[in-house]
Amino acid sequence: MTLMHRLSTIAAACALCAAASAPASAASETYQWNSVAMGGGGFVSAVIPSKTQKGLAYARTDVGGAYRWDNTAARWVPLIDWASEDETGLLGVESIALDPKNPAKVYMLAGISYFSNGKTMILRSSDYGKTFIKTDVTALFKAHGNGMGRQTGERLQVDPGSSNILYVGTRANGLFKSSDSGATWARVSGLDVTTTPNENGISFVALDPASVVGGAAQRIVVGVSRFGYVAPNLYRSNDGGKTFAPVTGAPTDLMPQRVARASDGNLYVTYANGAGPHGHWAQPEPMDRGQIWKYNVGSGAWTNVTPSGISSAFSGISVAPDNPNNLVASTINTYQQQGNAWGDRIYTSANGGASWTDVIARGFAKDSAGVSWVGDKAIHWAGTVELDPFDTKAAWVSSGNGIFKTANINATPATWTFNVAGLEETVPLNLVSIPGGPLVSAIGDYDGFRHTDPTRYAPIHTPSIGSTTGLDFAARKTSVLARAGGNDNPGMYYSTDTGLTWKKTAAMNGKNGQVALSSDGTVLLHSPENSATSYRSTDFGSSWTAVNGLSVTAARPVADAVNPRKFYAYDNGRVFVSTDGGVSFAPKATLQSGGSKVIRAVPNREGELWVPLLSAGLARSTDSGATFGSIGSVSYAAAVGFGAAAPGATFPTVYIWGTVNGVKGVHRSVDTGATWVRVNDDAHQYGGPGNGQFVIGDMNRYGVVYMSTAGRGIAMGLPGGTTPPPIDPPPPVEPPTPTPVNQCVYQVRSQWPGGFNGAVQITNRGTSAMNGWSVSWTYSDGSKVASMWNAVLSGSNPYTATNVGWNAVIQPGQTVEFGFQGSSGSAGSQVPVLGGSACAKAAR
Repeated sequence: MTLMHRLSTIAAACALCAAASAPASAASETYQWNSVAMGGGGFVSAVIPSKTQKGLAYARTDVGGAYRWDNTAARWVPLIDWASEDETGLLGVESIALDPKNPAKVYMLAGISYFSNGKTMILRSSDYGKTFIKTDVTALFKAHGNGMGRQTGERLQVDPGSSNILYVGTRANGLFKSSDSGATWARVSGLDVTTTPNENGISFVALDPASVVGGAAQRIVVGVSRFGYVAPNLYRSNDGGKTFAPVTGAPTDLMPQRVARASDGNLYVTYANGAGPHGHWAQPEPMDRGQIWKYNVGSGAWTNVTPSGISSAFSGISVAPDNPNNLVASTINTYQQQGNAWGDRIYTSANGGASWTDVIARGFAKDSAGVSWVGDKAIHWAGTVELDPFDTKAAWVSSGNGIFKTANINATPATWTFNVAGLEETVPLNLVSIPGGPLVSAIGDYDGFRHTDPTRYAPIHTPSIGSTTGLDFAARKTSVLARAGGNDNPGMYYSTDTGLTWKKTAAMNGKNGQVALSSDGTVLLHSPENSATSYRSTDFGSSWTAVNGLSVTAARPVADAVNPRKFYAYDNGRVFVSTDGGVSFAPKATLQSGGSKVIRAVPNREGELWVPLLSAGLARSTDSGATFGSIGSVSYAAAVGFGAAAPGATFPTVYIWGTVNGVKGVHRSVDTGATWVRVNDDAHQYGGPGNGQFVIGDMNRYGVVYMSTAGRGIAMGLPGGTTPPPIDPPPPVEPPTPTPVNQCVYQVRSQWPGGFNGAVQITNRGTSAMNGWSVSWTYSDGSKVASMWNAVLSGSNPYTATNVGWNAVIQPGQTVEFGFQGSSGSAGSQVPVLGGSACAKAAR
């Protein structure tokens, strides 16, 4: 690859980055799509708050896409649900960058190495992520949003001097730069860094706004995910990336994780002995030791500011924009008591790291926000912790369970609320909708749930076994269920009350795998993970015998929906049938090779079986698997399932993820596959059915359909044009007070005897950019300003603050802020009236 190898953008932007619209001949119906309510459930690798617009924040996840915080609705809004089945890997978002000059602009680096052939894209949005332009950079470099070190960063950055300039650090190919807002990219030859032993590469890029010259930051600091004794792991450029030199003085036995810049110019860097978020023994990188260091970019001096007596790995770091001494940091992969669980520690400092307060040890309270399963879970893998730039008492922390937020990190105790409304990040592996009963799921890591209302949070299966892979119910005795899973803690459980309670089987062969219950609930089959032998029990797992004739590795048997003597299985073109209650199987029909093992027996129909054959279409048998016909209009089928029949119909409704008349998506048929209607749209593809490979209709509500995803939980489609009720809606929010044009707000951020820290926020409420600004005010109580940052101070009561070079231009809707320190007058710290060019019709 040559230095100037550049990649053009994929086509012009189209709404929601979806594929071309369906042809007019493809029937469709308006559906409303949401997620079954479970609440979080996965690793949020970073939270990135906007420093220019109040109430705006983004979150990225390792397998569940990215989200924007909707401050009015108090919930997270998913941004990558448009990803097609060919773009599943885009659900792994490795970095997010916000334009400091325009809060509506957001960029993302997305891709997962094992999905979509490693397809990697830079996603560019100018409307807060509502729509994106996609630039395919796979030929230049590849992301791995679910790789080691995914919580480090941010490795994608917008230059504070120019919205056209972006940098991205890669895992194996070095540092890249774009000069056209991410449309094309070229390798930065001045930095001689490519891959690292842990395959995390460049862990972060930091651009110094105080170094902007000629519209571009000159000072660039790059962190590299390797031990310093292997090779330098921190580099600095003073000439806009033309040349880089190693930075000396940092620890050599640790790796840089994240960096935060204080308003006084100092950098705070967290370190750990690994890429994280957990230990990686193959390197080895145990991720059990770390430090925090302060780097003075002016003098080059380093100061170890690690909390006294603490040797844990550190990751999250944040500095209050109004006070360079106000810090918050988090450990990672640390397990200490945290209320009723064990997890990471969070530290605050009011003096630039000279001393720290252990926020968790001081007093910890957790608010589950209605998500019952997190009640005994901890804030762990705390990759990022971020102070709210507009209310520095408030802070977010990302974790392996989701996001937590406190309204007051200085309170005793600080209450951490599970902040996951709208954020669903689980990997569904199985699902059943029981006629006259609940919706029951099997979930990776988090067991699964029993929903009587899928729009409300539901209880998790107990006892817990962690990742649950196998799940089934008896079609003619629906109170009987079985589930299996557990990874390192293998277990199998059965229920006789539709999943209200579970009992552990006395024995189990192997681990994980799939289960099948005969229609009368008397026979239980289990095909363990990676085993070519399946097992049969007639006493709920007290004893087992090997199944004959089904020598299929990781088989997935299914029971006939009527006849308890019949079971079916499919493997790479071969259909196996049992007619003796699962004692033995024999091969019957031969179909096209390939296809999905997740085949379906039709409810209330003996001997009817449907098989999704991927590019060979959809096959149907009505004679217990002896012969098959194809559903002619379906050219591709990755999943098939059944739901309640349409009004007046006698055959269950059929749902597929597949291609009908050239259009791929979720399709529904009410006439046994004779005709189809597409029920999803290009904005709701979720990367296809992912790991679970299921599309299942609700057996109690016609038209309602569920689909598995690779990390976005269980997608749920409801027919009709009306918006479904929000999932666990928050309390009503009062309408905001109308804001004036060119709003200026004076704030006292902190006080002490004789002194205070203050800040002024300037928001452009007009329709055109402000180019240059000033703010003036007068104290009437004797207060005085001693120093100022992010603005130039002149005068002495009245005082005037004018812009510095990098924040002179304020775009419509953008907010900029400057801060100051002063001495208090007789009235404490007065809030004066603001004037000046920036404050027409100012609000106090």
